[in-house]
Amino acid sequence: MKDTADFVHWFRSAAPYIHGFRGKTFVIAFGGELVADGGFVQLAHDVNLLNSLGVRLVLIHGVRPQVEARLTENGTAIRYVNGLRVTDDAALACVKEAAGTVRVEIEALLSLGLANTPMAGADIRVASGNFVTAQPLGVRDGVDLLHTGEVRKIDAAAIRRRLDQHDIVLLSPIGYSPTGEIFNLSLEDVATQAAVELAADKLIFLIDTEGVPQDDADAESPKGLARPHLPDTERAIHNALTVNEARQVLEKAHALPEDITYYLPCAPSPPAPRASSGHTSSAATATAPCCQNCSPATAWAR
Repeated sequence: MKDTADFVHWFRSAAPYIHGFRGKTFVIAFGGELVADGGFVQLAHDVNLLNSLGVRLVLIHGVRPQVEARLTENGTAIRYVNGLRVTDDAALACVKEAAGTVRVEIEALLSLGLANTPMAGADIRVASGNFVTAQPLGVRDGVDLLHTGEVRKIDAAAIRRRLDQHDIVLLSPIGYSPTGEIFNLSLEDVATQAAVELAADKLIFLIDTEGVPQDDADAESPKGLARPHLPDTERAIHNALTVNEARQVLEKAHALPEDITYYLPCAPSPPAPRASSGHTSSAATATAPCCQNCSPATAWAR
């Protein structure tokens, strides 16, 4: 009887969260390890639960272990530059094969509907497509990254239309250029850009690290950050930040684009994001020239 009473109390206490997150957008990114190790079955149950509660879901999957397994099988060298894969033609073929296979496996697991299981009566619909436009990263540290790219644009309007139809949107770490080229993207880049463009309420990463590794130690960094050349086992990890520490991190990363710095040398830095319980606009528009060399016509907006 006590177990039943505890369950009823717990279930009632979940009501505010159910009401609070209904209709909200969650972007959930997970590494390819979750699929390779068979852990996506449990995640599919959680995705089904969130979907049934009215949460709008965008899933982004990784493919790194699947790609590396195929490269190793083919005897192809695996090359990285500052954590970015050098994607030549052979690697790109493996990326396309791995992304297609993983996407199909995820869609199959989200299609489960066996009786007496958490997926019974789920009726989940998954939408995927060319929602991500990409561009090449080019040469970094003297190395041409070839088919490795970065997100240029997320078709947020098209994604929202699918979410409005109660579909779950599934994005792969692959992007397409207006010229028809295919680029290998990082999971983190796709997830963060999708969250920004969709103004997501939650961005969740399910990856095989304990948290975010800290950067070089300096006076501006919270808690005195560890140096990046140390092994992962010796590097400090951010599992949580206070509001002030988070603001410090955001302020350091909130640099002006190079073109603005060049053409508007007196342009003020955009204001730091403020913590708020609701949505705030990230746009800041200059309404007056910053110096005698600038005119209102060159005022910038972000």
